[in-house]
Amino acid sequence: MLNKSMRLCCFVGIALLLCQNSVFAAAQSLTAAEIKAQVVVVCEQSLPIFATFPGSVNSTNEVQVASRLMGYVKTLPVHEGQQVQKGELLLSLDASDINGAIAQAQAGVANAESVLADATANYQRFSELYQQQAIPQQQFQQVEMGYRVAQGNRAAAKAALLQAQAQLNYVDVRAPFAGTVVTKYIDLGQLAAPGQPLMVLQSAGHFQVLVQVSQRAFEQLRIGQMVPVVIDDSNYQPQRVRATVARLVDAADPVTHSHSVKLNLPEDSSARSGAFARVQIQVATQPGILLPQSAIQRRAGIDGVFVLHNGGVVTFRMVRLGGSRAAGLIVLSGVVAGEQVVVSAEGKLNNGVKVQLVTGGSV
Repeated sequence: MLNKSMRLCCFVGIALLLCQNSVFAAAQSLTAAEIKAQVVVVCEQSLPIFATFPGSVNSTNEVQVASRLMGYVKTLPVHEGQQVQKGELLLSLDASDINGAIAQAQAGVANAESVLADATANYQRFSELYQQQAIPQQQFQQVEMGYRVAQGNRAAAKAALLQAQAQLNYVDVRAPFAGTVVTKYIDLGQLAAPGQPLMVLQSAGHFQVLVQVSQRAFEQLRIGQMVPVVIDDSNYQPQRVRATVARLVDAADPVTHSHSVKLNLPEDSSARSGAFARVQIQVATQPGILLPQSAIQRRAGIDGVFVLHNGGVVTFRMVRLGGSRAAGLIVLSGVVAGEQVVVSAEGKLNNGVKVQLVTGGSV
């Protein structure tokens, strides 16, 4: 019985030994395996500090469409958000009053021409009598004056007719340029008055950002300077563009002590009128570390990097990130200048994995 127990213990011991040898061999094989990787040397550099200011996107060409006439709106074929072409009909007014004024002016012309015809006949008859010295000069001058007055009255009547007919040109209100109807202040049947805003029309493709900035940020700006701006595109996704400083208002607001700034957006931006914008202006610099986006790994919900040690072994180290820049992400803590960080690898990185360097650099 004892021999059987001893044999069983020996068998279990041999099995455990073989298992340990297999695990050790697998770990040794994993450690010995090399993954090709590219690293960069961490360097401290001067990083810009940006202040962010909220702004709004506006069209550079925006007009309030109005009428020169008073009348009721008869047709209104457009609506908010509609794209219109230059010269397209926006609305029409009732022309009944204008047609009445034209008819009255035409009657005035007919009456003036009738009076002029009588005055012309008198003038010709009295002119012959005056040449024959059959009438005194004073009487002839009175007839001649009546003729001249009749001529003037006819000219005035014709001018009044032309003016009345010209009002028909303003019955139809048309788009002064191609754009979008963004606001409409009037509906069918309402009375439009001269100079009263009827709708707002904005041209497409030319947008500006209007923003209020602090005194410190204002002092950093110059006309023509490029400034990073974040806007929402047509899919409501943040889009980073570079806008050009177009206007700087030196006078500060007496309440907020801020300055008005206008920035021209590039024409290829997908900006929309009225959209929210975030303007970033550099106000200072500070020393810091900037790493490429590819160097940051997220493991178990933790941001970190793989740091290369002597012997080519990498370990995962947690980092605290700051803001982002065009060249990468700002690292606030976790790495120091002079360390080497993996930015790309041909396999999956883990703690203790040995890597083979491909190329190197510095950031």
